[in-house]
Amino acid sequence: MTDSLEHPSLDTRMRLAVFEHIRRLSELHDHLTAAELRPGFVFEERRIPVVNPQRGIFKPKEMQFLLSIRTVFPRPGGKVWYDDQREVHRQIFEGDEAVEYAFMGKDPDAADNRWLREAYENQVPVIYFLGVAPGMYQAIVPTFISGWDPAALKARITFGLPDRDQMTAPREALERRYALRTVKQRLHQASFREAVIAAYRGRCALSGLREHRLLDAAHIVSDADELFGQPVVTNGLPLSKIHHAAFDAHLIGIDPDYRVHVSGRLLDQRDGPILEALKQLQGGVLHLPDRSRDRPDRDRLAARFERFKLAA
Repeated sequence: MTDSLEHPSLDTRMRLAVFEHIRRLSELHDHLTAAELRPGFVFEERRIPVVNPQRGIFKPKEMQFLLSIRTVFPRPGGKVWYDDQREVHRQIFEGDEAVEYAFMGKDPDAADNRWLREAYENQVPVIYFLGVAPGMYQAIVPTFISGWDPAALKARITFGLPDRDQMTAPREALERRYALRTVKQRLHQASFREAVIAAYRGRCALSGLREHRLLDAAHIVSDADELFGQPVVTNGLPLSKIHHAAFDAHLIGIDPDYRVHVSGRLLDQRDGPILEALKQLQGGVLHLPDRSRDRPDRDRLAARFERFKLAA
């Protein structure tokens, strides 16, 4: 980009403003949907859109360069969408420094694809709205177009470092690998969470609580375990934050028959309604998904339950 930090262009000032707007939205929401993105953002009393609902590559008419790119996570019909690895997710998890982004259509000179090329030539930072579930996105800021291939009808994208200068692409391979690894971690967490919560129709497996923002996806076996710790629905439980904390602290255990056990440490205490609600889980059973293949894996539960018994 040709402007300087001392005299930023209108495009740069708008870009920095929308980056900050998207960051604030991301702090308030676990993922972004059309409800959050549709209103756009306000810049100097003008309302500026951030996406085009019909297209994945978007440049507002008020800006000189491309503002955002988007990958939609397809709706799966009746199938569990997380079980299907989508191409962009595979590339991110298997990638080293960069991933591919397909052109719109087959004409490299179409307006959308020219915007990609101009962003590449000018090293303009953009927002990548990465689909993690149908209609749900993680916003990756900043993202850079690092290659433009008209023969393959593809661009290459690399990710910036969120704690660095957001207008400058990482120059070293080590930095690009670190940035991609950060995106992998975010994608893993977001995709796993949405898949697990969706399988249980948005409620806590212990309490039945349905407030999405109070639910976590708890691993039955930690993802540090290379053999059993995969981010699959059968290795997850949707739990409210207090139930998640109790499960991780081995104050609540779940046996392979889905029965709930409460640690004697809690059962012996008297300390108000929250504790009493936890104690009342003793002897109950999990709220299970509708589909049997989404239910918690019994072998994983057995391994986790052994740890609960040792901690009791």
